[in-house]
Amino acid sequence: MKPKYKRVILKISGEALAGESKFGLNEQMLSQVAKQIKEIHELGVQVAIVVGGGNFWRGRTSKSMDRATADYMGMLATVINAMALQDSFEAIGIPTRVQTAIEMKEIAEPYIRRRAISQLNNNEVVIFGAGTGNPFFSTDTTAALRAAEIEADIILLAKKVDAVYSEDPEQNPNATRYDTLTHKEVLEKGLGVMDSTAASLCMDNNIPIHVFGLAQEGNILKAILGEKIGTIIT
Repeated sequence: MKPKYKRVILKISGEALAGESKFGLNEQMLSQVAKQIKEIHELGVQVAIVVGGGNFWRGRTSKSMDRATADYMGMLATVINAMALQDSFEAIGIPTRVQTAIEMKEIAEPYIRRRAISQLNNNEVVIFGAGTGNPFFSTDTTAALRAAEIEADIILLAKKVDAVYSEDPEQNPNATRYDTLTHKEVLEKGLGVMDSTAASLCMDNNIPIHVFGLAQEGNILKAILGEKIGTIIT
């Protein structure tokens, strides 16, 4: 098996880690992600991960709270997920580092671009926690920013849904499913695959995005091998 990509950013939504319960962490889901990462790690693919925090906290749903405060709370939620992923990875022998955009040196390393690249070259999986470290930016934007910084070949967007649709397929079963899109179409159609800041950043830096479902076992490997699953955005 020959991987199509050498270095990737895998963006995992917090909701995907919650599994069916939709809140907190599902140990079976963590274990499943770890096994899939091990498969691609053993092929020599350099893997960096950006994880969301929506399984614990969604700041934008809070109407009464100051937006910056809500966003900082969301960043802390991503660090919980990053540590849980690190634990799952190391339990099956994958060397893993967590780097956070907000310094918390007792539990993780601060984000340093050159160090992250060095660790990836050393075959360590690097998990980026705490978003960009700034309020008003999503973890999708973090994935786009880190992909540009570490010169990743692609962003793998592992979500609860299996592709990009014109509307939420859970709300509308007749929603149109897209196999391919351009960054411009994502912006023009207002598709909810990622926010406009992230999509613009990917477009400006020519970073392709592959959207697929995390729940289906083997999907991360299929994406790495370039198989036609989900939606490709170029």
